[in-house]
Amino acid sequence: MRSACVCRAGVWLVIGLIIGGFRLATADETVRRGTEFGDSPRVDLKAVLSAPEVHIGRSVIVVGKVDKVCQMKGCWLELMPPDESRGVRVTFENYGFFVPKDSMGWTARLEGEFIREELSKGEVDHLVDEGATLARRPDGTAAEVSFLARAVELRKPTADGKS
Repeated sequence: MRSACVCRAGVWLVIGLIIGGFRLATADETVRRGTEFGDSPRVDLKAVLSAPEVHIGRSVIVVGKVDKVCQMKGCWLELMPPDESRGVRVTFENYGFFVPKDSMGWTARLEGEFIREELSKGEVDHLVDEGATLARRPDGTAAEVSFLARAVELRKPTADGKS
């Protein structure tokens, strides 16, 4: 009798571990990088892109879809607002973390600040080689407003396409 109880308990333990392990593998499709999120205000990415100068240097939270990711290391991504063809390139504070190279199409929530950068021809060439989209000047340089993120949360779309 005792061996039957132990056997049944073992079966239930194995079933529980299988189900629990499956839930651990699929329950949280979120990737977090960088610091914890703070209390920065959330701003609409589309509105920021229409008037970026207003937000330069302010700590904010933005949300959008990942359109492109650096395929060398995951050291930058391009974030797009819904139904827009133009977004913003995102880099990560102190080059301190990277994002998955397969995170295109994921929803991203980011905390950091918008910055204005002057990029040399060499920097532009390097970024374009990695897949970035930049508006080059005739001399090959570019000016861009980008986002320097210190906290990143990426959410993988579910089977029905929602994230």
